[in-house]
Amino acid sequence: MHHPIALQDLHILLVEPSLPQSRIILRHLRSMGLDKIDHVVTGAQALEHMGLHPPDLVVSAMYYEDMTGVELITAMRTREALADTPFMLISSETHPHNLEPVRQAGVLAILPKPFVVEDLRVALHTTLDYIEPDRLELDQVDVEDLRVLVVDDSSFSLRHIRHLLAQMGIEQISEAHNGIEAAEQIRDEIFDLVITDYNMPEMDGQELVNYVRHASDQPELPMLMVTSERSEARLAAVRQAGVSAICDKPFNTVNLRELITRLLSHGQADTG
Repeated sequence: MHHPIALQDLHILLVEPSLPQSRIILRHLRSMGLDKIDHVVTGAQALEHMGLHPPDLVVSAMYYEDMTGVELITAMRTREALADTPFMLISSETHPHNLEPVRQAGVLAILPKPFVVEDLRVALHTTLDYIEPDRLELDQVDVEDLRVLVVDDSSFSLRHIRHLLAQMGIEQISEAHNGIEAAEQIRDEIFDLVITDYNMPEMDGQELVNYVRHASDQPELPMLMVTSERSEARLAAVRQAGVSAICDKPFNTVNLRELITRLLSHGQADTG
């Protein structure tokens, strides 16, 4: 896949308070030909630096002396100039509750400490796909005519997905913050695709799938669930309810585009 921007063109801001860990990350990045790297050790320094020199990618630890990675990405997402800046987390944090806000804020990748170098390479290419994604290509319909409904109670996650869809050439994008809002829109409008979260107030993703399949006028409507849910029992129930495909958060932009292409071309896709 050709990208006008190459890995070596990326301007990276590394936010890592540990000197040994920063040396490891810098060594691996430079071994891949990346040399446009700035390094700071606190969240305040990171935000100040980004205000003066917006990076192409932020590579961050989870904990610094003045804030957390969650607080940093939240601050970025609430600033218009940084709202869509790619963010990669490298952390030994594994507790789902602590990682969930980062997932919802549109993190591109979460790597463990220590990480596998190949996973870092994949995450960097994911960044390129996010910055300049390939346009969605469909045989049966013009991408500009697609009507997509995105359902998520996280405003950050909504913006993240909407940004990607727009970058792929989709222009008609509606939003809902929970299943009830989505059901109301599905009653009133015709959609080609629904992209929904699982965990939402009022009506969750599984209940929305059940509504569409059994109570709506669009029972065949393709439904893609993009979720950080890890419970296999819950995901199995969603599959049983009739979801068309399931995609993990954080997701690979290429995989998301391929899932959407298969759903809109054939009406079904592999889940996982």
